[in-house]
Amino acid sequence: MDKRFSIGVFAALFAAFAFSLNFVVPFIIGDYSTFDFALVRHVISALVGLCILFSRTGVWQHLTLRNWLSTIWLAFIGYVGYFLTVTGSAIFAGPVIAPAFLGLVPIVLAVIGNQRQESVPWRFLMMPLMLVLIGLVLINGAAFTVEGLSSVHSLWIGIPLALAAVALWVSFAIANEAAMAARPEMPSAVWSALTLVGGGVLMLAFYPVGAAMDLFQLPQLGFGWDAAGSLYLWGSSLALLATVCGVWAWNVASRNLPVALTAQLIVAETAFGVIGGLIVHGRWPTAMECAGVAILIAGVVLSIRVFHKSRTRSSKALSQKLSGLPRGLTAAS
Repeated sequence: MDKRFSIGVFAALFAAFAFSLNFVVPFIIGDYSTFDFALVRHVISALVGLCILFSRTGVWQHLTLRNWLSTIWLAFIGYVGYFLTVTGSAIFAGPVIAPAFLGLVPIVLAVIGNQRQESVPWRFLMMPLMLVLIGLVLINGAAFTVEGLSSVHSLWIGIPLALAAVALWVSFAIANEAAMAARPEMPSAVWSALTLVGGGVLMLAFYPVGAAMDLFQLPQLGFGWDAAGSLYLWGSSLALLATVCGVWAWNVASRNLPVALTAQLIVAETAFGVIGGLIVHGRWPTAMECAGVAILIAGVVLSIRVFHKSRTRSSKALSQKLSGLPRGLTAAS
């Protein structure tokens, strides 16, 4: 397994783990809302992004208006817009419907990514996709039971918001990969920092609107350390691990792997999320959850093998093609 491929795989799996920490947010913020948590998290992430930008030499050449506009747009669709649609879906459709629909993301992204890049033949991709789909169905099987639907307020609003979240994340992954491919000279850390700053700016811009709609509890509960200390600590911790490190790892994976494979690997977020949820709730997994996680992992492992074999075959074919050329042409290429 070549170095770039290995780095991309580990980066994608780490990003999946980092993003899965979002599942524990409702259990650690107390009386504050997820909007309060998102505000603290994105502002802290933006400050870290600014520190990264100011600490690197030669960064000013990358701070063009085009790059700022691109990263702000990506931050809107991939972080703020995605967060608002997911949260709205959870409010209207309950806490289990939204994750069930978001399980469509890796499937849709893998299909679109492979259609665009033709990374592997479709016959090799079908089995990993089927395993991932079966695993997601088993894990989310409880979502559509009577118990799972008990907290539903309006499926007519919640399901469209969940589908909008799927569309936003798929759009973000494809647009982010294309933007980075168009900027090969741009360091991943700088691109990540620009995106983090964009997300913080957008959350600050949204705060007056959200406060007018009573979405934030900070004005009522207080901004002081005595009242909001735990919110600041958890917000800062997850900002550093889940947002800063997660965004950086995702960008590293996007630069080293085709979209179709990163889509398959990010599904590990669901497995990590299930494990984290079981720890928080202090219970053992059901047989269906065990089977779902095991099949998901099998799908991820098979995806890595399929893409690695395809990459190896492509490298060998290119080497054989170059070896058949005259020496001068080989050197020129």
